[in-house]
Amino acid sequence: MTSAPLAARLADAAGPLFFPVTAYGPDGSVDLDAFRAHVRKGVDSGAAAVFACCGTGEFHALDPDEFRLVVAAAVEETAGQVPVVAGAGYGTALAVRYAELAEQAGADGLLAMPPYLVVAGQEGLLGHYTALAAATSLETIVYQRDNAVFTPETVVALARTPGIIGLKDGCGDLDLMQRIVSAVRTGLPGEDFLYFNGLPTAELTGLAYRGIGVTLYSSAVFAFAPDIALAFYRALETGDDELVNALLDHFYRPLVELRAKGHGYAVSLVKAGVRLEGLDVGPVRTPLTEPPAAHVDELAAIIADGRALLEKHPAREAR
Repeated sequence: MTSAPLAARLADAAGPLFFPVTAYGPDGSVDLDAFRAHVRKGVDSGAAAVFACCGTGEFHALDPDEFRLVVAAAVEETAGQVPVVAGAGYGTALAVRYAELAEQAGADGLLAMPPYLVVAGQEGLLGHYTALAAATSLETIVYQRDNAVFTPETVVALARTPGIIGLKDGCGDLDLMQRIVSAVRTGLPGEDFLYFNGLPTAELTGLAYRGIGVTLYSSAVFAFAPDIALAFYRALETGDDELVNALLDHFYRPLVELRAKGHGYAVSLVKAGVRLEGLDVGPVRTPLTEPPAAHVDELAAIIADGRALLEKHPAREAR
């Protein structure tokens, strides 16, 4: 854990947010050496934070002991260079248990994922996240998606809750997000509350989210092609519309169209990309499945096209 508050470090983020995959060895067990190498490459490539054991990291597939070991490995490997945020989910009791394990492992914060299976009302959701935030000293980001979608009034209540510092949106409803941002701004004037674009390939909607003031985003691409992800991030930050649009047209849109061809590709396709880059992180665990060879070949071609674009924009890439 680092000494500076997580909210302040994320607010000043100068790079994409890195969601590493969890590596498995030939026998199916967690491969901490490969995971450490994956994390180290991400940090060295310019990640602003490491979000360990979250969606891309197959939180759903890890038992508590594995979770604790993986989070601790991320903390040790980053050595305070960037903050480490760990996933926490399921029902309230288990989410609290994972939060406690993350705190013991030295994490800087939590990404609170939706409760398992049930569709709860706003009062129940608020009670769940309030209890989770109170369980540890870790600062908490609430993940809005699937069965945990909030009204603006609920987000105002979350923003007032001690320990909750932000909202990650995985729904993509910009009308709702604009109303949420407005409600928090008017309901808590002068208070800082963080917002994150958390869609599976967030770069594709980056321009739209920036229109409502949401500039932080999770980058799945950074896990397997950090050079492309960082070039896109810098192009957005510097207003390099030519490179932004070229990457959107010839890298990100084809990638999203490929991702739509298989269930669970938001995770398994990312993991295939990491393997393509030369690091054996193993396959995904069930119930996820691996993409067929034809889709992996298509992914390799998309990555190659993205890098060819960067070669045409060397000055912009280096900004």
